[in-house]
Amino acid sequence: MKQITGKTKLLGVIGDPIEHSLSPIMHNAAIEKMGLDFIYVPFRVRDLKPAIAGFAAIDLQGFSITIPHKQAIIPLLSEITDAAKAIGAVNTVWKGESGWIGTNTDITGFLAPLRSHAPSVAVVLGNGGAARAVVAGCAELGCSEIHVVGRSKLQEFQAAWNLSALKTHTWDQLSDLLPHADLIVNTTPIGMSPNFDDSPITDHQAERIQENAIAYDLIYVPNPTRFLKQAQQQGATAIDGLEMLVQQGAAALKIWTQQEVPVEVMRQALQNHLGLAHSS
Repeated sequence: MKQITGKTKLLGVIGDPIEHSLSPIMHNAAIEKMGLDFIYVPFRVRDLKPAIAGFAAIDLQGFSITIPHKQAIIPLLSEITDAAKAIGAVNTVWKGESGWIGTNTDITGFLAPLRSHAPSVAVVLGNGGAARAVVAGCAELGCSEIHVVGRSKLQEFQAAWNLSALKTHTWDQLSDLLPHADLIVNTTPIGMSPNFDDSPITDHQAERIQENAIAYDLIYVPNPTRFLKQAQQQGATAIDGLEMLVQQGAAALKIWTQQEVPVEVMRQALQNHLGLAHSS
């Protein structure tokens, strides 16, 4: 057990609920490996404003933000980065000279396993908060077409971006989009534990996935999801959400500590916790 003293510096993650967060597992594993006198603690926060004031009072070094606070925290920060502005959400906060500064490392996390690929036509399933980081990432990759499929608020989503590559569609148009896609990303919660048998696409739609496509699911439990299994049956490459979780966390820890972060230690800590076999 780590020795905690009066000199130990505090990091954390806020959300509601928070008990299922995997962030403390990977961050504390990395902190131990780095030999730093830090500890990373989960905080259940319902009311943001007093919590943020309290964090300043107790000299918290920085914190992660998860559901439902990623948008609501923005007015309470003194500054946000261009990445956070592009996504319209903050997931990482640290102390600046004039107050709290917020950024979003989800784009970094999303892009990490795609750096060796060059997709040109992306289909994004869902148009909620997670989809914003994915669209920003696809734009950074240079995708010539980014097709977002959703149920509602599609015009609102489209209007939030100044991207000629971006088009929005309803779910009934998905079957026509899949044969042209070389990257398909699930940003919806469909297929998340405990609903292992659910998928955002039908088996018939899955048959329209290209053999050389990449199927990317932001969900990491179960691993793999039914969506990824469907895509793999068509010969597609599967990427699960664990790598995005690890990489966005590593990017945050690097901001807080100003040091290189042992990404593999974070990955293995999560794989051990989730009972997954280690992948290279």
